[in-house]
Amino acid sequence: MEEKYAIEVKDLVISYRNLKKLNLKETFFKWKRTKAETFVAVKGISFRVREGEILGIIGKNGSGKSTTLNALAGIFSPDSGTIDLHGHSISLLSIGVGFQKEMTGRENIMLSGMLLGFSENEIKEKEQKIIDFAGLENFIDMPVRTYSSGMYSKLAFSITAILETDIMLIDEVLSVGDQRFKKKSFRKMKKLISDESRTVVIVSHNLNTLRELCNTVLWMDDGEIKMKGDPETVLDAYEAYMEEE
Repeated sequence: MEEKYAIEVKDLVISYRNLKKLNLKETFFKWKRTKAETFVAVKGISFRVREGEILGIIGKNGSGKSTTLNALAGIFSPDSGTIDLHGHSISLLSIGVGFQKEMTGRENIMLSGMLLGFSENEIKEKEQKIIDFAGLENFIDMPVRTYSSGMYSKLAFSITAILETDIMLIDEVLSVGDQRFKKKSFRKMKKLISDESRTVVIVSHNLNTLRELCNTVLWMDDGEIKMKGDPETVLDAYEAYMEEE
């Protein structure tokens, strides 16, 4: 039986252009001579994710993990290479992404849902479930700029968990929030990914999370893929590598 792929990435390259850091005085007098510096965050990587697969991505800071995830979500555009999602709906669960801070939590639920492709009626049907899961009944009509980071993460997780898409991208969110919500979100995530038709990509530094949730792990280092395979093999190799650093 031919395998079906939810995600196919080929020769992906992503770079950033940043102006050289100068202090205010230097910026005023030297702006004409200031050149943009290019940093290549992802260096021509290729990989595929099967439908229903739970892929974990590991790597030290600056390895290109989150950049790759944001590219899959359509937030970053590749310099070159291709990303094929084969028509699947996709959502990104990442702290600090997607909310309008002057809007209320309730308004952000509606906005986020519409950006994910849901109709207004579909979102309203699930709105109370989102609020209940997040535990933010007393704050849902306040601007999210007044939320703590924990409240922000609870709302972000709840929207993505209740408004289910074909592909879920998760960036470190399971490690945020109070202990009770961590356990609650972990149980919910295990339930969501038990659906064999749902594809999940998790970026995390938590090796135990990746061991328990994932059936494949991809190790990135300096914008390249160092290893991809079963969690135990890849994570053991990664741990040994980090101990040598």
